Amino acid sequence: METTQVTLAVRGETSSGEVIAVVGSCEALGSWSYQNAVVLLPDGSDEKMWTTTIPMPQGVVSKYRYFKGFFLQSKISTRAADCPRWGLNAGGPRQVLVNMWETHQQPRTMSPTASHQNIDDGHFGIHNGVNCVDSGWLTCQTEIRLRLHYSKTSPVSITKKKYKKSRFRIKLTLEGFEEDEDEEEEEHSPSSLHKETTTLEISMISANGYKSRHSQPECGYALEPSQWTEYSIHSMDAYNLELTFEFFEEDMGEHVVQGDGLPGYVGTACLLSSSFSESGKDYGVATLPIMGRNSRQTIGKVRVDYLVIRPIQGYQCEMSSSFTKYWKKRSTLNVGHRGAGSTHAARHQRVRENTIASFKSAAKHGAAYVEFDVHLSKDAVPIVYHDLTCCISTKKKNDKTSLELIEVPVKDLTFDQLQLLKLVHATAIKETDNKDLLDDEEEIDEHQPFPSLSQIFQAIPEHVGFNIELKWICQLKDGSWDGNLSSYFNMNTYLDIILSCVLQKGGKRRIVFSCFDPDICTMVRQKQNKYPILFLSQGITDKYTDLMDIRCQSTQIAISFAQSENILGISGHTEELLKNRSYIADAQSKGLVVFSWGDDNNEHENRRRLREQGVDGLIYDSICEELGEQQNFFQVEEQHSLQEVITEETRNSSSCSCYSIPCSAAFCVLSEKRSGSVESDSGLSSS
Repeated sequence: METTQVTLAVRGETSSGEVIAVVGSCEALGSWSYQNAVVLLPDGSDEKMWTTTIPMPQGVVSKYRYFKGFFLQSKISTRAADCPRWGLNAGGPRQVLVNMWETHQQPRTMSPTASHQNIDDGHFGIHNGVNCVDSGWLTCQTEIRLRLHYSKTSPVSITKKKYKKSRFRIKLTLEGFEEDEDEEEEEHSPSSLHKETTTLEISMISANGYKSRHSQPECGYALEPSQWTEYSIHSMDAYNLELTFEFFEEDMGEHVVQGDGLPGYVGTACLLSSSFSESGKDYGVATLPIMGRNSRQTIGKVRVDYLVIRPIQGYQCEMSSSFTKYWKKRSTLNVGHRGAGSTHAARHQRVRENTIASFKSAAKHGAAYVEFDVHLSKDAVPIVYHDLTCCISTKKKNDKTSLELIEVPVKDLTFDQLQLLKLVHATAIKETDNKDLLDDEEEIDEHQPFPSLSQIFQAIPEHVGFNIELKWICQLKDGSWDGNLSSYFNMNTYLDIILSCVLQKGGKRRIVFSCFDPDICTMVRQKQNKYPILFLSQGITDKYTDLMDIRCQSTQIAISFAQSENILGISGHTEELLKNRSYIADAQSKGLVVFSWGDDNNEHENRRRLREQGVDGLIYDSICEELGEQQNFFQVEEQHSLQEVITEETRNSSSCSCYSIPCSAAFCVLSEKRSGSVESDSGLSSS
């Protein structure tokens, strides 16, 4: 195939060590793999102009995007000299960090025909006059989150009498890296580049708003009871960091120790990130002693929540498309709760919830999305089931004698074991009527509980969207846990298994994740670059026990969290949304999508009110009763779009090509009237 020497040029500002690269649909542009992207070089006469020349196939339409990032030498390479500034090393595969990338739904295109072609793409991020960029995801670096908050009690406890009544400002600093003894500090050595790509930022959220991803003032920030303070550290060497919390008295009028460079400096607390890997946990609490400024005495302690987010294992995200922040505004979409509805709702559904039969029923009745819960079996199979626990009987499935029920965590049963269960809800353990267990009806495959996520992808038509709730344990404000489970899976491993399944099988299906756990929302956002997530919030409610986490305690702080983490939006509890309908418009004005969930959605009048307020999605049980059998919104939308295309194409044609879609073209309507039937004029035209 003949090629064209295409010279690409784009303008953009970069930080130290950062470059601009291009990735696209053809092999010459890396086939959408950031690992194989082409790095542009800065123009000598203009630091903001980046260019490269690439041999491209002639007469072929190629799609492409630009991104900013770091291209680093793999740590398995031992010679820093092999590693030019932009990572084209000889010692191993390069490591690529994507900091910012273009995410237009329609990427840039080229179709070169001459032997040479120059393409000036203007400014990075701007295509067809629209600025559309997004932050990157974790490719090979690890992120550590350190949090200070009042979810239980004050995170700072002071024992020294002198400071008992003091309020403190706190600043986190990166003190340094542990160095290899035999490694010299060269300008472009792996060590220096890892330091260069290590970042520290702070975010603060409350019900009144958020301040996200910024540097700290000289003496840090004061802690507030209603505020969640979070430090984010990205590093290629995340388990080799020394992190120091510096404490300042909030009243900084005097120096605590004469000669101190900063007023009010009273002490420090040191945290080694290696302790996270030693503990084997991705999240937890570290309690650190606060050491006095000029003595070995402790003046108190600080409680630090930590979360470690690692890149997804076993799957490499590509850059052809992204929907993490994309939502096409339409009328309110109908979302089938657990498919055709909860089996345990006030209006009992005839089809068992969270089964293939239930999802098919919802699809048949026009559900744009079906909502369902996913977690893992003991042998790490993603399964669809609502509760964290289920009841099993000590008797055989068809035994009609007396039964003894035992509540068992779903995570303690393998996928094959779950398929053998005759299922009842966990609440059945408190009841004497075990009719469901005594029923000798054999389960039909599509009605079988605990289908795998893979089976759902295969069985449900692709035009039906999935709202996948990622199940995770939540701690209640009284200290108890969902399902009495205070421990669960490794959070990174859990998400890697589920996300890999969805990314591999998603195809063209519309998919939105959701979760009540804010950390899961954060991790889904950071681990992959394709699908969006909604933060599920129960808000202020009389129906459920309050949750421990500050971020979960009201719809307003849920909105702030969603903004701070740059996720798609929230799924709010109808109880609070009906009391404060302005929350919907408030969230949407801040660029967020709003879904609504809750038993109150099963009332027609409540759905009408929420639709009037412009809610984006309604999750409810009675979808089959309300809609009747019909096509869903996306099918109708697609047919209308196709009809518009066909109508446009046939305006200059003497014959109709309307196929199976009723055509509204004037000559078709006229022909229809003359012939007396649609069929006589809807034959497949060869033109």
